Formats: sequence, structure tokens, C-alpha cells
Amino acid sequence: MKKILFFLVLTATQIIHSQVLVSPSKSVQATFRLTASGQPVYAVSYKDKAIITKSALGFELKDLPALQDNFEVVSTATRSFSENWKPVLGEVASIKNEYNELKVFLRHKSDNKLLNIVFRAFDEGIAFRYEFPKQDNLNFFVVKNELTAFNLTGDHKTFWIPGDYDSNEYVYLETPISGIDVAKVDTDNGIGAPGRLEKYRVQTPLMMKSKEGIYINIFEAAAINYPVLHLDTDVKNNSFKANLAPNAIGDKAYLQTGFVSPWRTIMVSNDARDIVASKMILNLNEPSKLEDTSWIRPMKYVGIWWEMHVNRGTWNYADKYETDVNKLIPNGKHSATTANTKHYIDFAAKNGFDGVLIEGWNTGWEEWTGNWKEEVFDFTTAYPDFDVKALESYAKSKNVKLIMHHETAGSVANYERRLDRAFTFMKDNGYDAVKTGYVGKIIPRGEWHDGQTMVNHFNYVPQRAAEYKIMVNSHESVRPTGVSRTWPNYIAAEAARGNEFNGWSVGNPPAHETILPFTRLLGGPMDYTPGIFEIKMSYYDPKKTEQVHTTLAKQLALYVTIYSPLQMAADLPENYERYADAFQFIKDVALDWDDTKVLEAEPGDYITIARKAKGKEQWFLGAITDEQARETTLKLDFLTPGKKYQAIVYEDGPAADWEKNPISYKIRKLTVTSKSKLNLKLAAGGGAAVSFFPL
Repeated sequence: MKKILFFLVLTATQIIHSQVLVSPSKSVQATFRLTASGQPVYAVSYKDKAIITKSALGFELKDLPALQDNFEVVSTATRSFSENWKPVLGEVASIKNEYNELKVFLRHKSDNKLLNIVFRAFDEGIAFRYEFPKQDNLNFFVVKNELTAFNLTGDHKTFWIPGDYDSNEYVYLETPISGIDVAKVDTDNGIGAPGRLEKYRVQTPLMMKSKEGIYINIFEAAAINYPVLHLDTDVKNNSFKANLAPNAIGDKAYLQTGFVSPWRTIMVSNDARDIVASKMILNLNEPSKLEDTSWIRPMKYVGIWWEMHVNRGTWNYADKYETDVNKLIPNGKHSATTANTKHYIDFAAKNGFDGVLIEGWNTGWEEWTGNWKEEVFDFTTAYPDFDVKALESYAKSKNVKLIMHHETAGSVANYERRLDRAFTFMKDNGYDAVKTGYVGKIIPRGEWHDGQTMVNHFNYVPQRAAEYKIMVNSHESVRPTGVSRTWPNYIAAEAARGNEFNGWSVGNPPAHETILPFTRLLGGPMDYTPGIFEIKMSYYDPKKTEQVHTTLAKQLALYVTIYSPLQMAADLPENYERYADAFQFIKDVALDWDDTKVLEAEPGDYITIARKAKGKEQWFLGAITDEQARETTLKLDFLTPGKKYQAIVYEDGPAADWEKNPISYKIRKLTVTSKSKLNLKLAAGGGAAVSFFPL
């Protein structure tokens, strides 16, 4: 049901000096005004406390006067909006979208250029964007800089990663705003040279907490045909300013009037749980453009992937590249063979999994990265030991779907040239989902992952894939900004530092997964690839010191705390067979949800989430902590009153510790109702996962 109410339009003669917009509950307020010089500025408050003080709005344009002052207000319009909509896949069955809106129509007095600024006030925060309407005085134009500023009221605690235009795969740092300094970061992210870094530039989403206990998050929604948002930090004045990745010749965005910018968002609450639960980013995106979504479905999968990360095998078939595939000399270590794929298909079928991902099936991996090569993969030619047709038939006989892998090696131009042939090949051979990868420097050369060209590409691929009824899971992409509402076949993305880093780098610290729900996950589901049971890499090689920085129980909990309708059981089948009782939770846990309750949360410390399976009277709970052990008592009042449930608790053993004893776990069963309480003890770097089945 949708309800729209237009309630006020003011002409220029009626405009007062400032315009105030409040959220439906009146807890969040935005104020807009023009300064004496005609500069547009805004401010944000929460429960009468200043959050954003007077901050600039506007643009610098290439070879044109800047749109930053000398404005006059032509008119304003306000409206209220309320609807409930149903996501195709999601954390809840229905999402409420309710806000009040203010639209300010501006005219630049020197040349009569028109610019509109639209504000929306939700109970979760404020969003605003720029509109460049069709007009006689402006048609095509180039953005030199966006002048949007965010002036905070204090030196807040901040969770940040460096503003690398080419990668978001970093460990979060926790410092005050005044402590932001990219020199503190290990900029070797493990997969290649970092992009252009600046000392005080950070990425969004940017999570903060004030000394008064107010949680603030700066992000964006609906990043379309525009670079994603980075922020330049003024560490002395607790302020941020928009920063956009340039193209190869230094321009930020090529636009034409009729354009609307991404939404700039400021979430705010005195309860951290509200930030995690917010659907504000999704609500700021357009509704689904797909009439038929019956082919879009959740998938739980295994795959030929982790064994390469732990050096059990290789992506490449040979050690030396040959143009003629028939001249390749096999190295004997190639993982994506017909026989090995059948092994994974058998394992998936035996355990009720939907799919099998195969990486390294196609030619080109001998030269796939580091050479900045234009054409590495053609996405249709298999290695000699991978029988495409035989595996299509075998997977179909087992009722298992194969998941395609398209690594582009950053050569986006090559991928777009071959995209339709690649998708046709997929459909001809029974693949309905694809994992795309973008490791390396971008081709066209000089472009960045986070620039306008690549944002357009990341949005184009799922749109094109939808014509073939293909679901997309992107890795090394820009962080999602809610566009999965518009293109629900964009089923998941990586776009942050995932679980793979634990296999061959310094890894992800225990706090990492407690921060992701406040940052990366605000924009859409994440393919984090949880479920690693063999924690220490010395199991595969005694000389290796790397490990996953969690306990085994925490790996189970991640299936609940890190939302995705596409979830991988990332470890090797043999490890799941060795810990079959713990593996049962991965087999049981749902992927699509009717309801989600954030029970407790603190960024960088802990988070506990309970979710109800779609169309079933089953709940699943995940609780995780950072490097500190933790005890918690949870009310189970989210369960249906009057019903009894069997709770199966997968938790850390008494001596468990992420570093010293990570695989120690225990399983207990108890009968509970909505009136029960559940006591959990989480080890350092640990967690707990709970299944609730009705009796």
C-alpha cells in the first residue's frame, strides 16, 4: 500500500530564510538555508542535539562557473510518503518506506542555471541529493568536484578504511576523527598494489560514535552513473568533504541535465541496533524493474575455491602460458577438473546444497594478473581437463546447479565485448548464476574501480544478466548502495575484506565481522564465504602461521550476522565430514527471511541477530564478539507466544580461544518458549549459533 501526500508549495515571495524538515517521529531534523552570499548549506539534528552543523552544498564544474554560491530560492515543495513493499529476497518479508520530503528549487543568479536539492527525513536519518533539471542554460557538463561537506560536532570514535579508489579490501581502523591517518594502514591488501591513496581520505560507509553515545553513519544510496563517495577528512575540525574518483584525464563525471545524483545519507540513533536494522539505503533506490522474478532464488553452495587459497591446488592448468590451449603442459595441480567437480557435486547433493562454484575452469589463468593485459579470458573456452557438457549432465542428474566464474583480471573492456557470448554459453550449459571478479588494475587503463565508468559497468552487468535470467555475485566491485532493490538478480557482492584473507595474509582481526554490519552490509548482501572449520593453515603446511581469526562456533554464527541470500560453505568437504555435527547448522540455516531482530550490537565489539526463516516457524540466531570473551543473557521474546521450540546451541567450548584453541566447541539442546532466556558464553574471538525448531 502506498500513500503520498503533497502538503505545501511555496513561491519565491513566500520563502523564509531557512527551511526545516522533520522525520515522521520528529526525532530527526534537517535545516536548509542560503547564506548571505547565496551559498546553500544544511544542518542535521537528532532529538534536538546537533549532529551536522552548517555544511556546504554544491559543485565545481569544468570550464563553467561553480555552483556553490550566488543562488536564490525560486520555490520549495514538501510532501509526505508512506508505503510497504516486499523485497524479492531479504532480511524481512515487508519493508516500510516512510519519510517527509523537502525539495528546494534554486537558480544561479549570474547565469540562471537551475539546481534542485531534495531532502528526505526518515526516522533513521536524513538523505539528500542534487537534481539537474532539463534547462536552456545547461545541457552536457563535467563535474570537477562535488562540494558536499559533513561538519561534525565532536571528535567522534570512527571506524574507517583508507579511500583507495581501487580497493575496499582493508581492515578497519578504530580511531577518533583526529586520528585518521592512512599512514597507519597496512596498504598491502594482499592482492596487488593499492590505488591512489591520500593521507586523510577515507571511504564510505563511515561509522562513528559520539562521546554522548550517538551513533552516526555517513554513506550514500543509488550510486548510478556517478563515482562512489569517498571523504576527505579535516582532522583538526572534525569535518569531511566529498571526494570522487577521477577518470583517466582527471574528470569526475560526464553528465547531462535530467540527471539526479546519488543520495548522500546520514543515519543517526542513540541505539546501535537501529543502524544495523535500517532499510533506508534500500528505500532510496527505485523499485524492481523486473516483472518476473520467479527465477531469482537463494542459493547455498560449495565450491572449488578454498583449496586453491590453502595451496591444495591451482587455478591455472599449466605453469606456462600458450596461445594454443592444446600446447599447454599440465602442472598436475589444477583443481577445476571434471573428476574434482563431480566430487563437489556429490557432496552438494548429499547435503542438500543448491550449487557448486567452479573457479579456474577456463583458459587464461597462467597470465591472469599482474600484466595489465587486455585479453586474458574469453569466458567460453574450458581447460582440457574440464568437460563442460558432461558436468552439465551430471549436475542436472543430482539436482545441483553449477555456478559460473568470470574473472576479468580488471579488463572490463574485454569482458563487455564478450559479455553476451559468455551469458549465452552459460545458459547453453545450465548455469543460472555467475560470480564475477575484478582483481587488478582496470582496463580501460587509467580508470579506477570506484570511478564513473566502473560504477556504470557494475550496474550494467546485472541489468544485462537479467535478460538471460542470470543472478550476479560480484567480487572486487564497488560497495553496493542498495541497487539490489532495483535489480534483485544482483544477489550478492563481496566489496569488502572477505574471509579469504585469512588463508594467506595477516587475516581479519576478530573485530572485523562486528563492524561489517554497520558499514559494508548497509548497502546490500555480502558474499563473505564463511564456514571455515580448519582454522589454522598449519594443518595444510606446518610452516604456515596464518589462521582464521575466529573460533569454529563464530564461523557458524556468521551465517546469521552477515546477511546474504547466497551463502557458501567455504571449507573443504573433508573438513565438514570431520566435524559433521557442527556442519549440521550450515545445512539447516535458512537464506531468506520473514523477520530479523537485532538483539544487541556495538560496532567493533559484538552483535547478536535472530532471523525467522521465510514461510517457516524456524528461527536462527548468531552471536559474535571481538577479541574479548563475552557473556550474554538473551530474551527469546521474538519466538511465537504459546509455542515450544527445540533450541540447538552451537557454542564455544569452555577452553575455546580464537588463537589458542579455535576448534573447541560444544552442542547442547534445550526446550524453550518466548518467555525463556538463553545464556551464552562467547570465547575471545568467538561466537554462538542457535537453531530454533518448533516442537
